[in-house]
Amino acid sequence: MSYQWLTLWSYGETFLTAAWLTLQVTLLAFMLAVALGLLAALAKASALAPLRWLSHCYVEFIRNTPVLLQIFIIFFGLPSLGVTMSAFTAGVLALGINVGAYLSEIFRAGIQSVPKGQLEAAWILGIPRRQLFLSVVLPQAARAVWPAIINNLIQLLLGTSLLSAIALPELTGTATVINARTLLYIQTFSVVTVVYLLLSNLFAWLGNLAGRRMFHPPLVTRVKKPAWWARKWLTNPLKRENAL
Repeated sequence: MSYQWLTLWSYGETFLTAAWLTLQVTLLAFMLAVALGLLAALAKASALAPLRWLSHCYVEFIRNTPVLLQIFIIFFGLPSLGVTMSAFTAGVLALGINVGAYLSEIFRAGIQSVPKGQLEAAWILGIPRRQLFLSVVLPQAARAVWPAIINNLIQLLLGTSLLSAIALPELTGTATVINARTLLYIQTFSVVTVVYLLLSNLFAWLGNLAGRRMFHPPLVTRVKKPAWWARKWLTNPLKRENAL
């Protein structure tokens, strides 16, 4: 069995290149998704009916169609209209548009969670709309939806595996090619599984760390456990009664 892992070890650089490509697609698509989601959320809250209608159509179409179909439409369908792009660009665009629809609903929920009394007080004080959104609404909305945003980032990372269908050499696509060459099914896909787990936990850890640093008080707080003697005292009713 050891020679099989040694054979797979020779593809270590290929796996690293695929992991780096996966990270690039994930981060670029997520930046696009955040921009589209924020625009769609603001459009849905707009007083202009056409903007609300466009935002509603975008969200409903994306959320009710398969993401793989959306990838195929962008990569295989757009060239028939004269729009040609690489698999990397098509993957970033497709995943960014898809996740942006989900983030728009998350952002909208976060904006609606801000108490209306604060908005009315800001209007009475004459605070401009831009400053009101950046200083009052956005910080509170971001705090409310931060865990959901990180969760969508992780889902976007895992969704990059679908880009193997358009021959993008990300982790899953690379593993498929290596598996076809070596026929080491368990070993090849086990390595990719471990890499996905490491990247997912890395994003979760970074998101948790960012939540602690950006929001005050911290978004996630650690509850310090009492000492062993205190735990023993708390779990013994006779000692509590005698102490009282």
